[in-house]
Amino acid sequence: MRLEVIATCMDDALTAEANGADRLELITAITEGGLTPGIGLVQQVAKSVNIPAFVMVRPHSRSFCYSKYDILTMAAEIKQIAASGAAGIVLGALTPEGTIDERALETLLPLTEGLQVTFHRAFDELKDQIEGYRTLCKYPQITRVLTSAGPGPAPEAIPAMRKLVEESRGKSVSILAGSGLKPEGITSFIHQTGVTEVHFGSAVRYDKDALSPIDPAALRALAESIHSNG
Repeated sequence: MRLEVIATCMDDALTAEANGADRLELITAITEGGLTPGIGLVQQVAKSVNIPAFVMVRPHSRSFCYSKYDILTMAAEIKQIAASGAAGIVLGALTPEGTIDERALETLLPLTEGLQVTFHRAFDELKDQIEGYRTLCKYPQITRVLTSAGPGPAPEAIPAMRKLVEESRGKSVSILAGSGLKPEGITSFIHQTGVTEVHFGSAVRYDKDALSPIDPAALRALAESIHSNG
């Protein structure tokens, strides 16, 4: 099992690493679902922590449909992130029709220069997630999908999550379950869905407040529970 934790600053990154996180998702604007952090923070985290840091590449929170200028912005950010020492990026792009924007991917993915790529929760706005998953499997740079298996919280979509996990078996793109997960009940969720990676944000922060620091004790207890599942 792998535990990914959202980090929004250097203190978050250090606390997450020290208390059992296996990977970071580095973002800013956590209350907007995450936007691209400043390159200074990216560079500092990349050189200061030993666990992989995956950096959000998302220019705005209006939608997941991007103009040519948005794509140019994302391309510039990917180039800087690739040079920073980060392990990966987190991105997603959709067409107005609710399908994967392959033209955006074909522009951006060649710039990743060996970075792993997570396709983020734009995936949860797709009209057909299985079809979308199969589309993403065409791109070798994409290694996982962060998803709640639908528009609501992940614990409310257990059958759909299990279906995605079953679809992913033997394929190159793994399923990273996130959104609405809580330490209470996580073992049952893992067993019911078969996921091998989970993603936590506000649930491991003081008072479960997205704008509060990570609670070391809460994260450590969660990590011990998750890692005991294998």
